[in-house]
Amino acid sequence: MSDKEALDKLRGQHQKLIAEVGKVIVGQEAVVKEVTMAILAGGHCLLVGVPGLAKTLLVNTVAQALGLSFNRIQFTPDLMPSDITGSEVLSEERKFEFVKGPLFANIVLADEINRTPPKTQAALLEAMQERSVTVNGKAYDLPSPFFVLATQNPIEQEGTYPLPEAQLDRFMFNTWVDYPSFAEELSVVKQTTGESSTNVTPVLSGQEILEAQALIRRMPVADNVLEYAVNLSSKTRPGRDLATEEVNKYLSWGAGPRASQFLVIGAKVHAALNGKYSPDVEDVQAVATPILRHRIVRNYKAEADGMTVEKLITGLL
Repeated sequence: MSDKEALDKLRGQHQKLIAEVGKVIVGQEAVVKEVTMAILAGGHCLLVGVPGLAKTLLVNTVAQALGLSFNRIQFTPDLMPSDITGSEVLSEERKFEFVKGPLFANIVLADEINRTPPKTQAALLEAMQERSVTVNGKAYDLPSPFFVLATQNPIEQEGTYPLPEAQLDRFMFNTWVDYPSFAEELSVVKQTTGESSTNVTPVLSGQEILEAQALIRRMPVADNVLEYAVNLSSKTRPGRDLATEEVNKYLSWGAGPRASQFLVIGAKVHAALNGKYSPDVEDVQAVATPILRHRIVRNYKAEADGMTVEKLITGLL
């Protein structure tokens, strides 16, 4: 099968995947699309939204529709690194054996990631970046494919440990989960207060996801699209040659090179799912907000003037 035929097939599979997830998740099309795009790009996703918006259900449903193993970790202030990575225990034969922790799954839901102390966040950080965990000096490979989908509650900041910029940078997308519309909420209530249950059928296997990721990587990109992506990241850095007046005025920190990489790979996925065989500038623009949202840091003047991150990104586009 040629890459062109494989991309056409992938687009059909993605539409089926969205339909399967839609059996359980009402509305939230943009959120579902961003989560599935991150998976096809091999990236991790941070879901930010108030409680009760079905973030956990969404991740669980996506895992079912992809036929992948799924574990949920509820992050708490007393959670230790060994609670998520696993630890060595003394067996009956008087030997130390490694017992795998909940990180050993294809999709890991890190629920309320900002509720746990930095050392446990750091253990997750290693898993996200290296796709392995180290226990007592020995590295253990995580299953492949491997994705971390983390949730964060933006309203309650008491007793939380805000994620450091280095950790935020590891997430490909920062996806904002908003309230449903009136009609969607009505549909949710109807669906969840009766006795009907919905079965989700797996659409893609783990092996097919790995093949899709390799296919996305092989997509050609024109030089002007690469330049646009790097240019866009560079514009967010205050005090640099390409920085705009607004950026110098309102930002204290800009996006790093990882943003440029994710803009290109995200544009490739967006192009593939929209019937194109090579991304263009519009595809970069389509993924720019969730990729840049958590990588640029506003200063006090931006907050005083009511200048949001989204407004700044729109200005750059």
